[in-house]
Amino acid sequence: MTSREDDVLAQAAVAALTGQLALAPKPGLPDPRDLDARVTRRDHRGLRWSAKALAPGLAAMAAAARRTGEPTPRLRAELGAIGRCTEHSVGLAGGGHRGALWTLGLLVAAAALRPGARGAEVAQAAKRIAAHPDRGAPRRPSRGSTVSAKYGAAGARGEARAGFPHVRRALDALATARSAGAGEAEARLDALLTVMSTLQDSELLYTAGPLGLRHVQAGARGVLEAGGAHTGEGREALAAFDADLHERGWSPRGSAGLLAGALFVDSLPDLGAIPSGTRGEPLSPSAKPSSSRRRRTAAAARPTDSADRPP
Repeated sequence: MTSREDDVLAQAAVAALTGQLALAPKPGLPDPRDLDARVTRRDHRGLRWSAKALAPGLAAMAAAARRTGEPTPRLRAELGAIGRCTEHSVGLAGGGHRGALWTLGLLVAAAALRPGARGAEVAQAAKRIAAHPDRGAPRRPSRGSTVSAKYGAAGARGEARAGFPHVRRALDALATARSAGAGEAEARLDALLTVMSTLQDSELLYTAGPLGLRHVQAGARGVLEAGGAHTGEGREALAAFDADLHERGWSPRGSAGLLAGALFVDSLPDLGAIPSGTRGEPLSPSAKPSSSRRRRTAAAARPTDSADRPP
């Protein structure tokens, strides 16, 4: 049984994912402009709808971490089993978010293990969980692991076992852009581009090869060097980069999932303000996010269920 703390963490993670989905323009990635998914092959409203199916699994991961209390092999195996069940549930709701589930699942479990942790501390706690193998994982190699082995890329597992360096870079980019006066959406786009500029994205390696990966990394660096999403020159460079990736049909999905992880860590709720209780009880006023966090997530507000539901 999950507690209200677990549900709050899960909902914060889903809000981070839908906040990432709401950003535009995201080069090569689904966003609100691309409802028919001609290039990205994912209907944006469908992705927002299926993101909600992650919440029960993420809450169960938080509960498992809180119950176990330490980053043990047993916890890693339980998280893997919950993750596979959640993948099935998300598939029934429309699919997608596999990479985001991996990142958010580990970070949610880490936040439950270390309730007072913030920023890099959460990433380090996730690193200790990911250090253990998932003994219940299917024996057959995944596409990501095959690509990682072929090209020597870290892949999703390597990113987690290194303590999510790109989540930490995204957090730094968010802070830098905000201090420079960027709006919240612009700061998040700069964080996404920061991840794209260095990530060895296994999805891109699969679809575009090493040359395509370097092309995307250089394009992201070019936008940042032009001033980022909050300058006129940077916005022009971003629009050109976006058009280029859509024309080529390249989608840097790994960067999107890591940005969602960074947004989750950035907006972690204060669990100490939530009174203990059982699942389903309403949160007291003291358990609500702070006003600064509400402002921070306003740009990523979710539409109503009827707007999210795919036709």
